[in-house]
Amino acid sequence: MSETRTLYYVHDPMCSWCWAFVPTWEQIQRELPSDIEVVYLLGGLAPDSDLPMPEQMKLTIAGYWQTIQDRVPGTQFNYDFWTQCQPRRSTYPACRAVLAAKAQAKNSDEEKILEKAMIKAIQEGYYLNARNPSDFDTLVAFTREIGLDAEQFELDLNSESTEKKLNDEITMSRKIGAQGFPSLILKSNKLAETDCVNAKNAKSAQWLNVPYDYNDASVTLRSL
Repeated sequence: MSETRTLYYVHDPMCSWCWAFVPTWEQIQRELPSDIEVVYLLGGLAPDSDLPMPEQMKLTIAGYWQTIQDRVPGTQFNYDFWTQCQPRRSTYPACRAVLAAKAQAKNSDEEKILEKAMIKAIQEGYYLNARNPSDFDTLVAFTREIGLDAEQFELDLNSESTEKKLNDEITMSRKIGAQGFPSLILKSNKLAETDCVNAKNAKSAQWLNVPYDYNDASVTLRSL
């Protein structure tokens, strides 16, 4: 008996490793079995903060970028970000921006399109063009660039509804066993031999952490 399985992609739009995973993740999605539906979940990397990022933290994160480029060849970063912007350790605004973009969708298919469009705008703006997604004005600019209603976006960005949705997604990502970003979590009621590990519910084997490799989509695809 066939059933639809759900693959949760737990991420943060300002997570450097998520950016490095983009090409492989896109290939995985293109080649997924037909019974698997993909759902994005915001994990929330860093809460709101108006404080400038300490110099040591800047150096540490810039070092992460270099490590990523060594481990995932072809990943691009614009290091001008560290001198041209005022970094803050705050990714929740970018997470809310994804939800506020989805709020302008007319149906579930359009939700997915707008979700991906905003994630792409944030990632490319941040990592390629040295723009700061922690800043309100930058997020509004991204909204205009992907063709959304900027005034509505401003209303939705910090609304109680958006805040609740973000908190709900963060809570769910933890509940299902996300371990860092990105995480791939498969929901299935099937009991089957797979390469997935760390079942969250041993009785039903519903939540399974799916393995992945930043450079090899087949690691994930073989486990599904």
